[in-house]
Amino acid sequence: MNTETKINGHTLINLGFIPGNWFTEAINHINENALKDEKMLNYLEQFKLPPMLPLQENVAFAINIKAENELEEKNVADVIATMKEVMKTPTVVGGSIMPDACPTGRIGVIPVGGVVVTKNAIHPGMHSADICCSVMLTDFGKIEPKLIMDAAHKVTHFGPGGRERDSQFKFPPELLAQFENTMMLKDKNMISVARKHLGTQGDGNHFLFVGVSKKTGNTMMITHHGSRGVGAMLFKRGMKIAERFRLQLSKDTLKQNAWIPYNTFEGKEYWKALQVIRNWTKQNHICIHDATAKKVGATIENRFWNEHNFVFKDGDLFYHAKGATPLNSKFMPDITGPRLIPLNMAEPILIVEGESTETNLGFAPHGAGRNLSRTQHKKNKADKTIEAVFEEETQGLDVRFFSNEIDISELPSAYKNAENVRNQMDEFGLGTVIDEVMPYGSIMAGDCQKNAPWKVRARKRYEAKMLALENKNEK
Repeated sequence: MNTETKINGHTLINLGFIPGNWFTEAINHINENALKDEKMLNYLEQFKLPPMLPLQENVAFAINIKAENELEEKNVADVIATMKEVMKTPTVVGGSIMPDACPTGRIGVIPVGGVVVTKNAIHPGMHSADICCSVMLTDFGKIEPKLIMDAAHKVTHFGPGGRERDSQFKFPPELLAQFENTMMLKDKNMISVARKHLGTQGDGNHFLFVGVSKKTGNTMMITHHGSRGVGAMLFKRGMKIAERFRLQLSKDTLKQNAWIPYNTFEGKEYWKALQVIRNWTKQNHICIHDATAKKVGATIENRFWNEHNFVFKDGDLFYHAKGATPLNSKFMPDITGPRLIPLNMAEPILIVEGESTETNLGFAPHGAGRNLSRTQHKKNKADKTIEAVFEEETQGLDVRFFSNEIDISELPSAYKNAENVRNQMDEFGLGTVIDEVMPYGSIMAGDCQKNAPWKVRARKRYEAKMLALENKNEK
């Protein structure tokens, strides 16, 4: 009987190696060839990783924001503090923060309104789960805004989940082929989610806005949403891959700032998958806009779009924009017009153009941002009824919530002062406004949680249980 001691995974881990796909092959080779001591170590030398990359110090970033009041002082301080931690990541070579910046999550998470430039590295946490959150504008010419609003309300879909099979949009064959030919997207579950969520807008701050061009008087519709469930699924995969590389390359790097080296198989595949998700998100907008035009019999006179949550490549540099609008056309291969910056439902949507500078890095704000969390904003409005707040802040506008439940955390007062954001855009050279879409109305998800399907089912189960108990007591 062979009594020789064989090695296993624990042996390699105790020698300081990090588990990987090569473990099985190496263990089999060592055991089959009875490698021991120096011979085994010489064989394992090929699997040794380079020294861990240390965190950086004092990497500069541009600050295109200032506090206009006491409330904003803490917000700006928190944004700068979290950005300083982000800039310590070994791959980072530059950064910038916009006037609409606000922190999100724990310290070291890229703020909304942040741009981070890295070398040969894609950081999933820096584009966030809402990959390719974007805005699209369609110009319908001289048509009544209400006609577009009513048609769009019947076409769009807000809230959790996707469309039922009988109301799904046709999935373009060329887009399906892109999914099926991309390693990280081709499984049946991801494609199924992509089908169900096509033509949906989700919840939160996503919207459908109808207004009139200040310059031409034409009616325009703007939609705002990201890549929905399919993008979130890719993000989750990306973060897992990035974490594996973090353990191999830089354990000191914060988990949320882990990266996938671009010059690896995984890096190339993740970049490819991001482009497909971008195409899906653009098609998501198109479905809603085209269906609205068809329903009302309107002619489309113009259309353009831009993302503000994405990773943009320029040579070996990767620009991670989390809530920042690309000004430079090099970031958008399919550029067809100027860029869009929404502020809040009671303010015009800005149509802008601009140039890259040393401080804006080729980007502008993506909106008005927040000074307070949704929860704190609601607490601040607790002295008034929801209906009173709604009436006060939406006067003269056609504002609708898809769930029929008002969400006051999306009303104008929940956001930063729009005038201040515009003034700081001028002050810091963050794009030039060439037109404004004056608000007629908007549709948002509303408080989807109040009457979410699972909550309705839970209430029905509770009511049935109480009725059964009541009947039992009567007997």
